[in-house]
Amino acid sequence: MTPTPPGPLLTVRAAVVFLITLMIGVAAGCLAYLADHSVPSAVLWGGGAAGGSLLLFHTIIGR
Repeated sequence: MTPTPPGPLLTVRAAVVFLITLMIGVAAGCLAYLADHSVPSAVLWGGGAAGGSLLLFHTIIGR
């Protein structure tokens, strides 16, 4: 018997949702840094935008 290969780590849907979330978080962080010139503030803005977009795109993108 040959062992079956393991399944994918992420589905295509999950990878797309995470990729969009990452792009939105980075864009929000860059814009926040350009507006305020504060790295901690930019990280917080980027993280908040990423969290919100993760929830949004998880519900919007079909299964």
